[in-house]
Amino acid sequence: MTDKKFDAVKYMRQQRERLSEKLSKMTKSEIVEYFKKQQFEKQTKPGA
Repeated sequence: MTDKKFDAVKYMRQQRERLSEKLSKMTKSEIVEYFKKQQFEKQTKPGA
């Protein structure tokens, strides 16, 4: 068994929970605006 330095599954679950909590407090229009804004702020470059 190898020693994990980074647990990707745990990280993704934490991120999903964080996002769910944030979105639960928003209206539908606020959610749409949030994702439109995120699309331009955090673009991942292919192959990065």
